Amino acid sequence: MSSHQTAKTEGVGATNARGALLKQERALQTRQTVLAAAAEMFAEHGYPAVTVMHVAERAEMTKGAVYFHFANKEALAQAVVEEFYRRLPVIVAPALGKKGLDPLRAVAEVMNRTALAFRDDVVIQAGARLQIERSYIGAELPPPYTAFQAMIEELLTRAEVEGALQCRVSPEGYARVLVSAFFGAQHISWVQCDRNDIEDRVREIVEAVLPDRA
Repeated sequence: MSSHQTAKTEGVGATNARGALLKQERALQTRQTVLAAAAEMFAEHGYPAVTVMHVAERAEMTKGAVYFHFANKEALAQAVVEEFYRRLPVIVAPALGKKGLDPLRAVAEVMNRTALAFRDDVVIQAGARLQIERSYIGAELPPPYTAFQAMIEELLTRAEVEGALQCRVSPEGYARVLVSAFFGAQHISWVQCDRNDIEDRVREIVEAVLPDRA
């Protein structure tokens, strides 16, 4: 093969590779658009009331485009819940990464950051609602909030080792109380006032339950 032919063949290969990459990127963007639309619909209307057609209309796509990425409504719900749990560690990472922040203050900041996400992030809102409606979803979902509770327990264990946590229950029990209070508060805030007061409610939990962090 001549050098000219070789260069031409390599050029075709490069063009094909770029085309495949662009196609991949478009498919990923389409999937994210569908996922965002599903989250909005689940957050607003709840799992039982939402259909694949509703999601397609919100995403401004055909049902076929939705089905290309998700086999059914259950798969959409699973994907939203998975994204919910993927986002939680990202939301609290800045609090955990702060240098010089003692464990109890880290717990307070984790709770506050999560509260703001529940107020502002529709995927977080949808994930929380789908956890409540999990009995309607014919697909397996992760056990609720186990990783989040483990993270709080780890911080409280550090606080206990440092002598900052003096309580009649273990760090594990303390974490269960805090997590239950938090997710109960966000639910009541959602029902009563669309989570507009969630930051205040969570601050009250932190001030009432955590020892003085001054």
